[in-house]
Amino acid sequence: MIKLMPLPTLLASALASVLLSNVAHGQVSEAQAADLGTRLTAFGAIAGANADGSIPAYTGGLKSVPGYNREKDQTYVDPFKDEKPVYTINSKNAAQYDTVLTEGTKALLKKYPDTFRVDVYPTHRTVWYPDWALANTRKNATTAQMTGQVTGDSLKGAAADGLPFAGVPFPIPKDGYEVMWNHKMSFGPAVMAQINKAFLVDPNGGITTIPSTHQMFIRPWSEQTGELRKRTFDATYVVSSDLISPPSAAGTFFLNFYLPTAADGGQRVWFYTPGQRRVRTAPEFAYDLPIAAYGGALFWDELTGFVGRMDRFDFTLVGKKEMIVPYNSFPLTQTIKAEQSLGKTTLKPESVRYEKHRVWVVEAHRKADARHAYKLRRFYVDEDCNCVVANESYDDAGNLWRAGATYTFPTYDVGGVNNMTVGFNDLLKGNYFIMNYGATDDGYFNRSYTSTDGLQIKLTPASLSGGVR
Repeated sequence: MIKLMPLPTLLASALASVLLSNVAHGQVSEAQAADLGTRLTAFGAIAGANADGSIPAYTGGLKSVPGYNREKDQTYVDPFKDEKPVYTINSKNAAQYDTVLTEGTKALLKKYPDTFRVDVYPTHRTVWYPDWALANTRKNATTAQMTGQVTGDSLKGAAADGLPFAGVPFPIPKDGYEVMWNHKMSFGPAVMAQINKAFLVDPNGGITTIPSTHQMFIRPWSEQTGELRKRTFDATYVVSSDLISPPSAAGTFFLNFYLPTAADGGQRVWFYTPGQRRVRTAPEFAYDLPIAAYGGALFWDELTGFVGRMDRFDFTLVGKKEMIVPYNSFPLTQTIKAEQSLGKTTLKPESVRYEKHRVWVVEAHRKADARHAYKLRRFYVDEDCNCVVANESYDDAGNLWRAGATYTFPTYDVGGVNNMTVGFNDLLKGNYFIMNYGATDDGYFNRSYTSTDGLQIKLTPASLSGGVR
């Protein structure tokens, strides 16, 4: 198991203060919240550099890139395209980096010593948040709480609707549930419009192309006016996805709403298939049900690293740690043609950019009376984007089953990140899967918006069969 540092001082002091002052679960005191914007960033990350400077101080994020025109460009310009790796980790020198590698990365180095390596680039803290979201985050620090009959099931706060304000709900998290809620509500474009690809690569290197999709990934809480939340059941995350190939699957449509409460099982899902010519509800599209459209290589609760209810696991906050993780993934998602990044055993190492960042480490142990294919899950949640950047999953026998990564890149034109590109190496079967990436060829694109204005998006069940949008 991975060796982790103790909880940082800020977390220990928060816990002690809460216990002493009897503050409601989820809140921190005004004195603790005063760290936001000083010792901590306004969104809760450590503001300063680490001891050796390999993680720099936060200076406001990346807000513009020369040569990028958001009105014309279909993909993002890579601001770091001329950088070279600072060092490379392979099977021969992995031992000296043991403390900064995830268990998944170490397993891949061991299983594929001749083909897998980790190219580590300079660290850039590129994420930024608009001022209105930061102001709301400060209010959430002392007012947002978890509620519900099951720990971590629902949120409440001091906004007029009884929910938290639209920002980071728990900028000074005290437990694993709060860290995961920060992930589930991580800030990004209100709409991410994408046409891109997915592949399943078998143990012999054979490539199966997974159906292509025209997708709208929507974060209603990242839209300032609140109008988008009114149209989406207050959903924290929405998938409006239309399969466009192969011809046998074209026209199949999924509409998923993930909610900030446990109502309706925490989600509302509909799908439409041309063969049946009707819209159906799909409450079963959750937890460890394999997604058929992706060849069963991905569970419904693995989108963006994790979605859905947390009621089947006990989420424990292990601590914060400096780790080498995929980050600023412009090469894989924006500049390299999709098929060209596929290696025989893993993604080609030159297509994946790794950096050292501070991450919250959360372990989720399956509850004794719960059913799920995974017995243990481990999540690495970046302190700046508040989003899962890597994860691991274990089977009932305690074997490391899947090593996962979420290949994020900063949407520097509108703030936040795009965290839709997800990949898994199945260490038991020897295959791997990658989805929602390669936006440079055959009309593929990746664009971001701060609202739905001017966009044609299917957000109602009636719209799935060709009715109103």
